[in-house]
Amino acid sequence: MERLFPMMSWSFSELKQAVMIPELLWRWVLYLVLDVVTGNGKILSQVIRSQADLLVQYGGVSPKMAQEAHAQVIDGVVEAALQNANLTPFDLSAVAVTIGPGLSLCLRVGVRKARMIAGKHNLPMVGVHHMEAHALVARLTEKELQFPFLALLISGGHNLLILAQSVGRYVQLGTTIDDAIGEAYDKTARWLGLDMRRGGGPALEELALEGDPHAIKLSVPMQQHKDCNFSYAGLKTQVRRAIESKNIDVNNDPIVAASTKDRKLRADIAASFQRVAVLHLEQRCDRAVEWAQSIEPSINCLVVSGGVASNHYVRIQLDKIVKKHNLKLVCPPPSLCTDNGVMVAWTGIEHFRLGMWEPPPSVEEPEDGWLDLRPRWQLGEIFAEGRSISPSLKRARIHPSLTSSIQMSSQHNS
Repeated sequence: MERLFPMMSWSFSELKQAVMIPELLWRWVLYLVLDVVTGNGKILSQVIRSQADLLVQYGGVSPKMAQEAHAQVIDGVVEAALQNANLTPFDLSAVAVTIGPGLSLCLRVGVRKARMIAGKHNLPMVGVHHMEAHALVARLTEKELQFPFLALLISGGHNLLILAQSVGRYVQLGTTIDDAIGEAYDKTARWLGLDMRRGGGPALEELALEGDPHAIKLSVPMQQHKDCNFSYAGLKTQVRRAIESKNIDVNNDPIVAASTKDRKLRADIAASFQRVAVLHLEQRCDRAVEWAQSIEPSINCLVVSGGVASNHYVRIQLDKIVKKHNLKLVCPPPSLCTDNGVMVAWTGIEHFRLGMWEPPPSVEEPEDGWLDLRPRWQLGEIFAEGRSISPSLKRARIHPSLTSSIQMSSQHNS
């Protein structure tokens, strides 16, 4: 009989923070969520506390205010999630918490709470990599998905192409050298005067349906670079100049007040941006499939996850790429593509089952004690042909990658 590992976890929206306890899980993205999930993937409870109003007010994440908002509600959300699942902390098997990458201020709130729960109830802990959680949640919804597989992880803060060889073992084929596609969607949506309350990506995708994707001439990024890395900073500049050339004044004329002619101009820009932004993904994925198959010839799936993977146009276009290579496209449902607690809980379960967890912290651990936070944390080791000379990437690596950390730990324990 399969054991159900009640797991608790939480994660912070743009703040990328999560805590997990076997089968119980928490999530914060634009909101704070606590989900309760069983070992076979059944979600027992989900509690959400939104910060959408803060995001709209500040045009993005205000780390200090987000930290304070998290701290104010985290105790109540944990209590409600357990209550709704008809569980107590004594029913849990472990606690898993996202320790990176993300904003330190916000990671700190979740990690401290997770350690407090784990210490008080003598529960082992799993430190989760936020991007691994995006990749592995596909194994929750697609039961037949086996390693190795190729994964494209796309969100507001990340563009990542990885070869997943096993839990905790990844090869990085490509990443963004500046901005991620989700950030480019959000900025373009804001420049076009769209309603940001439900997110820039969904608003732009909807407007793009009204436009001509070839109306505005935009260049696909990095055509001269024959690798799998991404860049969206230049495309953003092209879009901003296109908007300025059309004399669109979003301050005085948001989309709801735009004339029919003005709305059509904005729709054309949205559609043209989306076509080029996604074409950049297509080209990089096409090359990544070839690279991945040179390493692991048996791969037969491309997993696409992260907030931008909810975009219908993205899925349609990437499906063409996988069919070209006789692969299968695997996308979690939209609710599990955006940052969520389920993915953190499930990743904790995957590690927990393999014995990759830490002993319970001391119940006497001081509140202001040192916490293992990894705001800049690479997921896998970089494929030789995918290395970039970008200065930003050279500065970004502070902690050893998750893959190298696990390898060092295995060598030490053997």
